[in-house]
Amino acid sequence: MAEPMRIRATLQGDVADVRILMRHPMETGQRKDAKGEIVPVHFIQNVVVTHNGKTVLDAQWSQAVSRDPFLGIRVKGAKAGDKIAVTWTDNRGDKRTDEATVAAAS
Repeated sequence: MAEPMRIRATLQGDVADVRILMRHPMETGQRKDAKGEIVPVHFIQNVVVTHNGKTVLDAQWSQAVSRDPFLGIRVKGAKAGDKIAVTWTDNRGDKRTDEATVAAAS
């Protein structure tokens, strides 16, 4: 099972600044292990971000994205207390969803 994502959503006016750190090996299929064997390809294929259940980002990724990818987006029309949910699905069918609440700027 994948490790939880770190999600931070901070309100700036009516825009939420959302920062997401996903924990994933993102193997390209080109690296070799200590035995000299190719490490199989393993990467996040799809990322979906929702704001109170409404999709605000639906991205298709490839193995070209680095290990433990970081994603930053801005969501217009957000309010303090709104829910931001992030779901990724990888090429092996593993899936992870985590949620954060939009916090008022301090």
